[in-house]
Amino acid sequence: MSGRRLPGTDRDEGEARVVCHVDMDCFYASCERLREPELDGEPVVVGMGYESGDDAGAVATASYEAREYGVESAQAITQALERLPRVDEAGAGPAAHYRPVDLDFYGDVADEVKKVLHDCADIVREVSIDEAYLDVTDRTAWDVVDGRTLAEGYARHVKERIEREVGVPASVGVAPNMSTAKVASDHDKPDGLVAVPPGTVADFLEPLDVEEIHGVGPVTARELRAIGVETAGDLAAAGPAVLRDRFGERGVDLHRRARGDDDRAVTPRGKPKSLSRESAFSEPTDDPERKRKRVRALAGDVAERARTREATYRTIGIKAVEPPFDVNTRARSLSGPVDDPDLVERVALDLLAEFESATVRKLGVRVSNLSFADGEQARLDGWEGEDDTDGAGDAASGDDSAAPRRRRGQVSLGDFESGSASE
Repeated sequence: MSGRRLPGTDRDEGEARVVCHVDMDCFYASCERLREPELDGEPVVVGMGYESGDDAGAVATASYEAREYGVESAQAITQALERLPRVDEAGAGPAAHYRPVDLDFYGDVADEVKKVLHDCADIVREVSIDEAYLDVTDRTAWDVVDGRTLAEGYARHVKERIEREVGVPASVGVAPNMSTAKVASDHDKPDGLVAVPPGTVADFLEPLDVEEIHGVGPVTARELRAIGVETAGDLAAAGPAVLRDRFGERGVDLHRRARGDDDRAVTPRGKPKSLSRESAFSEPTDDPERKRKRVRALAGDVAERARTREATYRTIGIKAVEPPFDVNTRARSLSGPVDDPDLVERVALDLLAEFESATVRKLGVRVSNLSFADGEQARLDGWEGEDDTDGAGDAASGDDSAAPRRRRGQVSLGDFESGSASE
């Protein structure tokens, strides 16, 4: 669907943007459930600095079932254990499944989610491992069909693709601007979908607690309440000069957001490090020809995407996902950047040979170590050996090593899951 608008969505110049905010629900806990389906519906606590059976560390995220017992993000594990002991220590009372943080695995799952997002939108701003903004203005519109906006339908399409193709839940807000879309995604968690069409933004925001406005944290909320600002409507009605005196220019920005006035464009953060295409089979397959046919199509697609972006690449790789979610990647590196669709197909098929007899649920092709500057291409026979693990550029960018091994995605995170307190 990339690059094409839905039927009947021709847009006039100046029409309101369609912005989706995608926020994964209790992402670390959802990943653990993906790996251990028997945890579904059970209280799950994921600890940073925690080891199985230990009581050190802090809560990185807690499932909604665990939060009902007062377990919260950034809480000490010892305090969490007082409220919800481990299942093997609880006797007949309520208990939780405690798991140590596995950032590599969560990075792999996040990569899967991001592939869906980049396929659903031409403009994606990745905020963190579990949160992103999508500008889908060129894919849909605010037109109403059968009592529902096309934008809401498209947001549901994004949400359902994440659930179907990756297996983790997301809450999605869709609105004419970024700050309102963010508020909307938080409004009906977990597994929520809230659409705020143009013309309804102010009415949607007005009754909300002031702390729900994007950018208002607990400290700012206390200061606002001290001057009588309890709701978003109060903040919208407050004098901008008063807010500027109290909070500086940030106060003016919050005033605008409370009124639904946010003209920021969704902008990606830097140039991509890789380009990829992935496709899931309707049912897992071990048919070698079906797998080769799919990889050929994916290789052609990803090579075309690189060419349209005027990008060359130094690494070509594949991904093979075996049921239930065993992610395998293989890659080879050139001695310099190239632009050669035939080479992408040839290398991808060669790498696929290792999985000829494997049952897979999804396949993907990726080109990485991208270069966007014009320059001399490497000779096509300038291969590094497949067993060469030198690939310093690969490791630096978080891409696959040239060595044929299983790789867990590398991610850069803070101490706690982003946004977990508001999930």
